[in-house]
Amino acid sequence: MTSAWIIFLLRLSAIALLALIGGAWFGLAAGLALACAGLLLVVMSHVANLSRLQAWLKQPEGRNLPDAWGAWGDAFIALHRLRRDEEKKRERIVADFEVFSQAAEVYPDGLVFLDADDRILWCNRAAESQLGLNGESDRGLLIANLVRLPRFAEFIANALPGESLQCSPLGRKDLDLSLETLRFGKDRKLLICFDVTQIARTEAMRRDFVANVSHELRTPLTVIAGFLEHMLAEPDPDPAASRQQIGIMDGQARRMLSLVDDLLVLSRLESETYALREETLDVRDLIFDVADEARRLSAGRHSITCEVQPAQLKGSREELRSAFSNLVSNAVRYTPEGGRIVLRWVLREGRGVYSVEDSGIGIAEEHLPRLAERFYRVDRSRSRETGGTGLGLSIVKHVLMRHQADLKIRSEPGVGSTFSVEFPAWRVTSPLA
Repeated sequence: MTSAWIIFLLRLSAIALLALIGGAWFGLAAGLALACAGLLLVVMSHVANLSRLQAWLKQPEGRNLPDAWGAWGDAFIALHRLRRDEEKKRERIVADFEVFSQAAEVYPDGLVFLDADDRILWCNRAAESQLGLNGESDRGLLIANLVRLPRFAEFIANALPGESLQCSPLGRKDLDLSLETLRFGKDRKLLICFDVTQIARTEAMRRDFVANVSHELRTPLTVIAGFLEHMLAEPDPDPAASRQQIGIMDGQARRMLSLVDDLLVLSRLESETYALREETLDVRDLIFDVADEARRLSAGRHSITCEVQPAQLKGSREELRSAFSNLVSNAVRYTPEGGRIVLRWVLREGRGVYSVEDSGIGIAEEHLPRLAERFYRVDRSRSRETGGTGLGLSIVKHVLMRHQADLKIRSEPGVGSTFSVEFPAWRVTSPLA
């Protein structure tokens, strides 16, 4: 028993003692009156304290702790401590939830919390973007009525652990999703939306790559196999015809070798372990070498000139020469006889810009975004006739990425094309002394 209750009992005892003394001196009625008056004072004191407690409980934030003595004082202090502890717990919970919400908001995959009836409790920004939801206005609504995806409603209602749904939101051809659900708590669900767009594109590129390589190798192999079969079937082959056939087979074999060489170059450029062997290059010498090579390829069919501002460039000689040469050789292949090709190097605000301008057949605008894709050809038959492998611009793209350079293409059918490469200023230095 606490001291407050001992004091309370002592007060009751004092009231009883006064009542007995009053009764002994003034009679029984006076004693009862004193006892009732004392008890009334005690009850009124409790009522007053109870009223103060009720007022404080209604608005504890705006009121100070009521003053009281005895057991009521102890009760007020205990309630205040309890409320303070609960407030601290609530603040910790709110702070933890805020941290969780912030983390979930920046999570790259979509997250949607659902109740037992598959109604939305909460979703992050990624889910809003992927599924077209609104975290505020859609709260409490059935997700199956909001997300219009094939088989989505059935998946949400019946998905088993580890089961997923591959889909693309309506009107979003640029987005591929993999949906999974996790159950937690009392029949609640967490819907996770994984963005697998890049994975799907990579897989599509892999399939296309295998199909293209197979096709590119199949054609020359078919030609060579056909000629060999014909030569083996001829008991007495004509020497002149045999030489012609061997020449064709040699050309097809060289085409395959060129394709394999380009594939090996691409593989090496894409390898993370392949270090960039940098040196300081004289741009004038590099471009003049590339121009001489282009003139040999052209065999006098084109006018090839150079306009070069003296400068030095930091980078890999082998890789840059390959990229510069690929751009020029493409210009030679796709520029009709008598056309002109200009190789330029200029400095713009400290940046170095290498460009190849031609008066060739030009390229339609819809083809420009895909030119650097592997095996992409605007005109497949013409590409094979001119000896291209379909990998040249892919090699150029990877070389430029390794040198932090940008490729820009301007072209107009029937007028010509300009391929420009812009190098960052820190790779360009002053001319040689």
